Amino acid sequence: MKNISKTALISSAALTAALSAAAVLPGQALAASGSDTTVVLVHGAFADGSSWNQVTPFLQAKGVKVIAVQNPLSSLADDVAAVQRVVDAQTGKVVLVGHSWGGAVITQAGVSDKIKALVYVAAFAPSEGESLGALGKDYPVPPGIATLKPDANGNLELSPESFATNFAQDVAKEKTAVLATTQGLLPAKVFGEAVTFAAWKNKPSYYIVASKDRMIDPGLQAAFAKKINAVTTTLPTSHVPMLSQPKAVADAIFAAVRN
Repeated sequence: MKNISKTALISSAALTAALSAAAVLPGQALAASGSDTTVVLVHGAFADGSSWNQVTPFLQAKGVKVIAVQNPLSSLADDVAAVQRVVDAQTGKVVLVGHSWGGAVITQAGVSDKIKALVYVAAFAPSEGESLGALGKDYPVPPGIATLKPDANGNLELSPESFATNFAQDVAKEKTAVLATTQGLLPAKVFGEAVTFAAWKNKPSYYIVASKDRMIDPGLQAAFAKKINAVTTTLPTSHVPMLSQPKAVADAIFAAVRN
């Protein structure tokens, strides 16, 4: 030991430090960029908060705090209020993530200065004054939308068959059967409720286009992504990429957290 040079000792110490840094867990590495950020997940129609169950573990593994909102699906105003209550309860920044109908919700709800970014997952991204019923008029009617029928109370739902062939055709049938039984009903009237605020105009936005979607035309999704100047990821999935490719969806969300 007496013959070991000071340079060798310094090199050894530097190597030890480098190895220690390389061993830091992914979640710990987040501390410098996004540890104060909460991801708030907003589900779409014909779904509930459990639709994010496969994405959540990937985000939590990176040290991200995640909250899945349970939308009442009773009106745009009610869903926006539910999201804003969650946002108001956070102490740091928030990345709002919306799927499908949830895209309209986060567009209206993203008024807070806490909102760091918006992530649209196969989602509507309307402008001020637009209602969902007016969107997509220049695109073919998606096969899944053609199967929707209102019940006696004016609520829309999807049949188990349409869940399997149009909503989540790349998800195992035993899972789509469960999704059909836990779906949230959506009042048909929401398609006439106009958005009065477009958060994407002053927030960084990200968009995941589902290129095999049978509920929202993929061409319309691409148009939304272009309109809002979003960082865009295209996945060859059904309407529910968070169920069929959850890691890819989590990676896109994490990019919004990290940036």
